[in-house]
Amino acid sequence: MEGHASISADVLSRYAADAAVGVRGVRSLVERALPYRRGVKLDMADQGVRVELRLSVEWGASIPDVAREVQRSVRECLQRMADVQPHAVDVVVDEVGRVT
Repeated sequence: MEGHASISADVLSRYAADAAVGVRGVRSLVERALPYRRGVKLDMADQGVRVELRLSVEWGASIPDVAREVQRSVRECLQRMADVQPHAVDVVVDEVGRVT
């Protein structure tokens, strides 16, 4: 069968967001103005997809450990759900907060 399928940036952003908030220690994604979608920025350049996530992390969580797990989880999710292997997954911790 011939043809071409594409997946929108909104769908990829949603997959990345869901994967990130599922990681222990992540409180939420931090909303930003465009070009961010739900705390996720995608750059779909020639070298591949680059994902940037802006996070709020729980107080007391190891930020390096949380960031590594978010990177792993997002890569795995995008590969499994969309057959996309990101060129890079960048994690920016914008907030640290206590669980209320």
